[in-house]
Amino acid sequence: MPFVNVRITKDGVTREQKAQVIEEITDTLVRVLNKDPHLTHITIEEVDTDNWGYAGMTTTQYRRQQPG
Repeated sequence: MPFVNVRITKDGVTREQKAQVIEEITDTLVRVLNKDPHLTHITIEEVDTDNWGYAGMTTTQYRRQQPG
């Protein structure tokens, strides 16, 4: 029984986009690994940008530094 956890930052991802991600990951596991889609679980966790960091700073800080 596959369990896939996808973590993304909260930044305006729509319900439709999340549904597409779940569908396409499930389809990939069925096609590549021959997994039963009825036993395949996908979760999407949305993390606030203040709680996700890299390059020594939060994602919020990093994005503020980016042009445009």
